[in-house]
Amino acid sequence: MREVLDIDACRSARPYSRREYVGRILWALAMPLFHFSPRPLFGWRRMLLRLFGAQIGAGAHVYPSARIYLPWNLTLGEEASIGEWALVYNLGPVTIGDRATISHRAHLCAGTHDHRDPTLPLLRLPIEIGPQAWVCADAFVGPGRKVGEGAIVGAAAVVVKDVGPWQVVGGNPARVIKARVMQGANAGGKAMGRESAVDE
Repeated sequence: MREVLDIDACRSARPYSRREYVGRILWALAMPLFHFSPRPLFGWRRMLLRLFGAQIGAGAHVYPSARIYLPWNLTLGEEASIGEWALVYNLGPVTIGDRATISHRAHLCAGTHDHRDPTLPLLRLPIEIGPQAWVCADAFVGPGRKVGEGAIVGAAAVVVKDVGPWQVVGGNPARVIKARVMQGANAGGKAMGRESAVDE
C-alpha cells in the first residue's frame, strides 16, 4: 500500500522561529518602501535590506521590482546586481558574490520539501552564486546548488546540479555548453566571449 501524504501535518507545521515570523510581518509592512522606490535609489534599497539583516556590499544594485523573501538570509557582494522581477526565495541562505548578476525574472529557490516524508517537511537549503557569475533572464537555480565563479547560467536554464567555475550552461536540465573565456586587459586569463553581453 502506498503512503498517503499528510497534508494537514504539512500545513500545520511551524518551520520558522518566532523571531522569523515577526521579521516576516515587519518586512511585509516595509515592502512598499522598497518596491515603490524610484529605480535609481539603489542606496535606499541597500539601506532597507541591511536594516532587516542582509549583508550588502558597496555598490550593489537591487532593482525595486526584485523580490527578496527573507532579507536576513541574503548576502550580496560588492557591485553585484539583482535585476527587475528577480525572485530570491531565500528560505535558506543565499550568497551572491562580488560583481555577480542575477538577471530579470531569474529565480533562486533555496527552499523545497522532502518528498520522501509523508508530512513534506520544509528543507531550507543554501544557494551560492560565485563572484562574476551571471544567472541570465528567466533561469532557475534550485535548492542546495552552487554556481561557480565566472559561470553563466543561460536564459531559462534550470540548474539542478552544481555549475563549475567559468562554465556556460543552458537547457533544462542545464548542461555545459562551453567554457567562458574573458577578453580584454582585465581578463586575467579568463574569458567572456562577445556573446556574453552585459545584462543592463
